[in-house]
This record gives sequence, C-alpha cells and structure tokens, in this order.
Amino acid sequence: MTTTEPLRVLITGGSSGIGLATAQRFAAAGARVISLDIAAPPPGSGVPWVEADVADDAQVRAAVERAVTTLGGLDVLVNNTGIGAQGTIEDNDDAQWHHVLDVNVIGMVRVSRAALPHLRRSTRAAIVNTCSIAATAGLPQRALYSASKGAVASLTLAMAADHLREGIRVNCVNPGTADTPWIGRLLDAAADPAAERAALAARQPQGRLVSAQEVAEAIVYLGSPGAGSTTGTALAVDGGMQGLRLRPLPVE
Repeated sequence: MTTTEPLRVLITGGSSGIGLATAQRFAAAGARVISLDIAAPPPGSGVPWVEADVADDAQVRAAVERAVTTLGGLDVLVNNTGIGAQGTIEDNDDAQWHHVLDVNVIGMVRVSRAALPHLRRSTRAAIVNTCSIAATAGLPQRALYSASKGAVASLTLAMAADHLREGIRVNCVNPGTADTPWIGRLLDAAADPAAERAALAARQPQGRLVSAQEVAEAIVYLGSPGAGSTTGTALAVDGGMQGLRLRPLPVE
C-alpha cells in the first residue's frame, strides 16, 4: 500500500479474528484505522474502537459519524462483521434465519449506507466485504450461513456496479475455513476436537486452515490504491478449496 497520505479505514468486526488481523495489517502499512464492533479489541492490540451493533441502524449511523470525525474522513470501509450458523434448513428456526441474515447481509447494507456520503468525498474510495467459500461451494451443515454469504457475493457485484462511476470500488474476499475464534468454538464443542480440526484442514487442498493474517493481506490489497482497477471481484483465500481437484496422495 503506497500513498502520500495515510488511508483512513473503518473496519466492522475489527476487534477479533480476521477483522483484528486486518486492522493491525492496515495500521502496519501506515493507515489510520478504527474498529466498529460490539466488543472492544483486546488490550494492547493498538486498535481504536467505536461501539455499535450492525443490526441497529441508529447505532451504526452514530458510530460511523464518530469514526469519520476522528479519522478526518473515510477512504476504505471493510464490512467484516458476521456470525455463523450450523445445520440444514430443518435445524434453524425463522428467528435464527432472520437474525443471521440481518447481521451478515443487512448489517453490511447499514454500514455501507452510512459510509457512502463520506466515501464519495475520497479520491481513493474502496469497500471490501468479507464473504466466504460458503458462497460458492456446497458445504454440509451450513445452509443458513451459506445463504447469507451467497447474498453477500451478489450484493458485492451490485454495489460495484452502482458505485463505480462515483469512484468507489467494491470487492469481496472469500476465505476458506479460517482459524478464527468462531471455528475455535466449533472445535471446542466437537466430540473429538483434534479429529474435527484434521477434517476441516483436509478438505482444503493445501492441507491446513487459512490464517486470519492471510485473509487480512488480501483485504488490505483490495482496499489499497494499488488495486485501483479491481472492482466487482471475489478474491479467494481458500487454499485451493474452490478451484482445485487434487488427486489423493498414493498410499505407501
């Protein structure tokens, strides 16, 4: 990321996991960063924070205004907040469907809507949405989560078309199974956490989970002026999970 003035970056869900890694990577590259989250970043993380629930429009609008005032403007919005869900379509009731879609999809809409007037005043504006391999590959026991991320993928394309001529690029990243706190909680709840981790790692051709830092690198690239001709794109950070079909290793 090379700029004459520091990029001004707002990251939702920037207090943990991929969001925290992204906030710290942007800061390391010289950007000014604020996290918008319902929880504070861990002590010593060095990430400033404004509190807001992306499911509450009034909170979002107020928090975005506070963040932009502190930053002195806005160049990059990273829509990273998201929650998970397990099960088939029979396992989640209507209330859970509404809640996950409200956070994962409409939450992005609320924050982007509040940020757009500020992004229009930037000469290097970008939005990066955190999507998922679940948007493009059928994963078992992820019906609700996959539906929400499929919506994010389509939303990203629509936003890119709507705002390109305003000088705002919109892209998304599609992480594979990433080593995040949510995956950690799933592993802790498994009957055999070691076996479950091995199974998740094995379904990615590179044979391991994606790191939050690797996803952060992709987000920082898409948000930087160096990606000035990249818009409407989904960048996979999935260890080859979407596109590769490797033959099994020979049995010795």
